[in-house]
Amino acid sequence: MFDSIINLENLFASWKEFQIGKKEKEDVLLFEHKLEDNIWKLHESLRNKTYSHLPYESFFVHDPKVRHIHKASVRDRVLHHALVKILNPIFEPTFIHDSYSCRINKGSHRGVQRFISYARRESKNYTQPCWVLKCDVKKFFASVDHGVLIEILFRRVHDNDTRWLLKEIISSFKSELSRDPNKPKGLPIGNLTSQLFANVYLNELDQFMKHTLKERYYVRYADDFVILHTQRDNCLKLIKPMGKFLSDNLKLDLHPRKILLRKFSQGVDFLGYTCFPNAVIPRLKTEERIFKKLKEKAKLVKDGLLPYDYFHQAVQSYLGVLSHGSTFRLQEDLKNSIFFWLN
Repeated sequence: MFDSIINLENLFASWKEFQIGKKEKEDVLLFEHKLEDNIWKLHESLRNKTYSHLPYESFFVHDPKVRHIHKASVRDRVLHHALVKILNPIFEPTFIHDSYSCRINKGSHRGVQRFISYARRESKNYTQPCWVLKCDVKKFFASVDHGVLIEILFRRVHDNDTRWLLKEIISSFKSELSRDPNKPKGLPIGNLTSQLFANVYLNELDQFMKHTLKERYYVRYADDFVILHTQRDNCLKLIKPMGKFLSDNLKLDLHPRKILLRKFSQGVDFLGYTCFPNAVIPRLKTEERIFKKLKEKAKLVKDGLLPYDYFHQAVQSYLGVLSHGSTFRLQEDLKNSIFFWLN
């Protein structure tokens, strides 16, 4: 396994994947300037076990809420791609069907579609009540326990060299919740490896929900998940065992202020959309953010500071997002607004 990760063919293939959409970035250009030398040095340091993960660059983004991003060096991010290319096929078959975050042919839109499908099925095509229990893991990425994560990974990774590499990457970051030096916590938001590790970690919860609690209608995207049932009491009874499992097995907590229980007919906010029996509409904040960002870009186009082609691509991207909901009127309003912004 380790040889497959660090061989030059895999490292160069990982570089090609990594640099898509980043070719103009200064750090990427610097790495590419001496690409063969840099890849060879990375390969040699891994083979000789002298490799050490470099520090992260830290910054904040609004997406729409504030997120603390930690960006690894180009060299380390190329290695992250190389590692995930080999590990993903090993762990992917262990995941449940209804886990939709950072997986091929999944994503938030398919997660919403599945949620709607389950609501229709459980409510007998909306002729019976359907209750939705929506939960969120409190500070998930900052709370991931390194020891627990490594133990889960090592169940399927038996190669000692690959284990060494996993430990090196996982230990390269500690969140502000790592108060005990012997029990480090946290995954950096921004690492490709963090996406895989998050799915591996929360797959433990998925298996518990499906096989121990035997919940048929369960959908998870990252640390957000929903359960659907005709009986309100059934949903209420799940909160305690879920919380206990997360605490005892994964050292995580349910977010106490983000446990929501309501009828599907009242509308349920899930993955950026508010879902009703006969309509799926973007969350109001999502709608406001789209209009605000495109208005700002339109002003840049009028001032000659942004090429129209870039603006057009952004418009098509947002219209694509809106097309997944019941948004014909909203799309028309957006097109009309764009016309006035540009004229």
